[in-house]
Amino acid sequence: MKVVLLAGGFGTRISEESHLKPKPMVEIGGKPILWHIMKEYSYYGYNEFVVCCGYKQQVIKEWFANYYLHNSDITFDFTKENKMEVHSNVAEPWKVTLVDTGLNTMTGGRIKRIQPYIGDEPFMLTYGDGVSDIDISALVEFHKSHGKIATMTAVNVGQQFGILDIEKDGTISKFREKSNLDGGVINGGYMVLNPEVFNYIEGDTTVFEKKPLESLAKENQLMAYTHNGFWKCMDTQRDKQQLEDMIVAGNAPWMRWENKD
Repeated sequence: MKVVLLAGGFGTRISEESHLKPKPMVEIGGKPILWHIMKEYSYYGYNEFVVCCGYKQQVIKEWFANYYLHNSDITFDFTKENKMEVHSNVAEPWKVTLVDTGLNTMTGGRIKRIQPYIGDEPFMLTYGDGVSDIDISALVEFHKSHGKIATMTAVNVGQQFGILDIEKDGTISKFREKSNLDGGVINGGYMVLNPEVFNYIEGDTTVFEKKPLESLAKENQLMAYTHNGFWKCMDTQRDKQQLEDMIVAGNAPWMRWENKD
């Protein structure tokens, strides 16, 4: 199952750094937060990624172009037709497709644009600026168990994002944008989607969190996987510093790969 990462929007400008690069490429612990998210999925055996690029896409493409080189021991032999020999490589076993989904394209439009790289298979989707210790394997099994088109991870962190009304069996009966009166569970990303979801997206101007998710909820095709563990979105400089502090303290819940046997 492929993993789609939304990394193309302008997003919030959390610092001067994010004027120079997309927010998913802002580093925590010396690596872009996008890398951290990919490591989460890789920990559970999902190593094929499709990254939706847009704003300053060249930064993302150049980083991945150099990543293999920077994580290998290499001999450059300029006496033999500029031969390059790789002796060892400690980079992850990833297959990464970087797609230019447009500068001003909305989230739904970005998803629609990567349809040719997904085909007719279910896929996972998340945002490129949040980390979690969610059990990806359990999320996928939950999605397979209910037979609906879409599964969204529900987290309880306040009232910043789209609000979910969840029935007892996990069905999301209503999806709507926040209001000042709201609290409770919200859209935490980490979705699993069947290919039918592409039929709910009209084009580049479609905001995925608006009509597509609202329609899926109305048709009882949107399910909630409740995650009660760690989840944090890097929206502000304060968020970035908190994540940095967790890494420095050796208390970063999402970095399960650090303790993998």
